[in-house]
Amino acid sequence: MSKKEYSNEEITIIWESEKCIHSGICVKTLPKVYHPQERPWIKIGNATSEELMNQINLCPSGALSYKKLK
Repeated sequence: MSKKEYSNEEITIIWESEKCIHSGICVKTLPKVYHPQERPWIKIGNATSEELMNQINLCPSGALSYKKLK
């Protein structure tokens, strides 16, 4: 299983590509963060940790998750 991690000072976003069902909720909710055509595709610095956690909680497949660092 392929996992990628993206961190800021407060959280680490975990992306598990095999779980993704491409619902697009991440891109629709935080378009300034998620850019599927770019690498890295998650620009974690473009939103607050709270905004990121709220959006990740909406992910229907569980492909996006997070762990708090602080």
